[in-house]
Amino acid sequence: MNRIDTNVLVIGAGSVGIAVAYYLKKHDPSLDVTLADCGQPMAFTSAQSGENYRNWWPNPMMRAFTDRSVDLMEEIALESDNVLQMTRRGYVLATRQTDIDVHLAELEAGYVDSPENQIRMHTGGANGGYQPAVEEDWKSAPNGVDVLTDKAMIEKAFPYFDQEIRSVIHIRRAGMISGQQMGQYMLQAYREVGGKRLTGKVDHIDSADTFSVQLDNGATIVQAARIVNAAGPFVGDIAGMLGIDLPVDNWVQQKIAFEDTKKAIARTMPFSIDLDPQYLDWDEDERQLLAEDPDFAWLARELPGAIHCRPEGGDRGAWVKLGWAYNSAAAAVSFAPEFDDQFPEIVLRGAARLNPALRAYYGQLPRSTVHYGGYYTLTEENWPLLGPTDVDGFYLAGALSGFGTMAACASGDLLARHLLNRDLPDYAAMLSPLRYKDPSIVAMMNAQQNPGIL
Repeated sequence: MNRIDTNVLVIGAGSVGIAVAYYLKKHDPSLDVTLADCGQPMAFTSAQSGENYRNWWPNPMMRAFTDRSVDLMEEIALESDNVLQMTRRGYVLATRQTDIDVHLAELEAGYVDSPENQIRMHTGGANGGYQPAVEEDWKSAPNGVDVLTDKAMIEKAFPYFDQEIRSVIHIRRAGMISGQQMGQYMLQAYREVGGKRLTGKVDHIDSADTFSVQLDNGATIVQAARIVNAAGPFVGDIAGMLGIDLPVDNWVQQKIAFEDTKKAIARTMPFSIDLDPQYLDWDEDERQLLAEDPDFAWLARELPGAIHCRPEGGDRGAWVKLGWAYNSAAAAVSFAPEFDDQFPEIVLRGAARLNPALRAYYGQLPRSTVHYGGYYTLTEENWPLLGPTDVDGFYLAGALSGFGTMAACASGDLLARHLLNRDLPDYAAMLSPLRYKDPSIVAMMNAQQNPGIL
């Protein structure tokens, strides 16, 4: 049996777990930290990341939290010659609706405590100061949000969109990064100051004066004064070893990526989301056949919006990624989640509604198409669980449903501050696992209209 003693054991070497270990050692290089995972770093959920980031949320607390994470990613970009390949063409939310008061109210709620002129309206005439996302350099991009409601302006700025689009919300402090490169950078820096790594599956945890963590059926025992549970979709399983029942579900979400041989998607297009519910683009015969089959009739009915499309690989790349988070059914976690064989054609036909040029791929996606995905691990309110629990010395860094890459830095910094008794940001209490005991925070969660799942 191999025995290891450590001050802090971080369970899970995904993007969030690595960030926790990195910021612990960054804040206190003398702290003994061990990062443990049953596999290679960033090989499970983090490997399926969309690698997008945004600072916008329909909630001022979550907006401040993601803003902080972007600040920290920018620090890494500056000190590393942009090893994380950060770009900033923004996040575009498109709709065929002219009445967007609900969306504007969400924008105002998110930016309520931000400087003035964060939300800029462009209603027609001259471009009114709107700056198209021509360059991908993050340092030259504007902040805030541009709202376009003039058809001619939209067609000029986004000529590739469906001609029926009537409103565009362009979130500017948003873009893409390489989550793998960011994780490798943090992991290397962590190792250089003495951070330790351990490979092994957690089987059992005992708690007394310290935690005794059994790995690989007792082959290794780790004695840890404190634990950070950053086990991604398995965060509930690890917490359950100490009798903690977490309020989280896991949803399977799928994506595809393929080489855009037909050049359907402009390389300069920002990450774009079609907000509108829709009927998939079938011809009448196809729709009738689907409607008559109980197993596939749902494909002929109205489906939710929020289909994602983005060019992959920057200006010189040639691939496209499509995603559609329409699944909201909880599932048991597996290292080999089951995917729907029909998903590639489903998401293609959905994405073609916003980007009609994608119709060229109907029934003929390239053979190189990759169908992949992972889990959204989330609370009902879609706020992460970051901080201490009722078990003294046991901390959580989880439930970052689909935004783990973009929020990893702020999550790691927040956990480090908790463990090292440093000053905490204003949002710390609302993200803490102990928030469910605070009636004022519970009321705030219950009053939330939009959990920000995109």
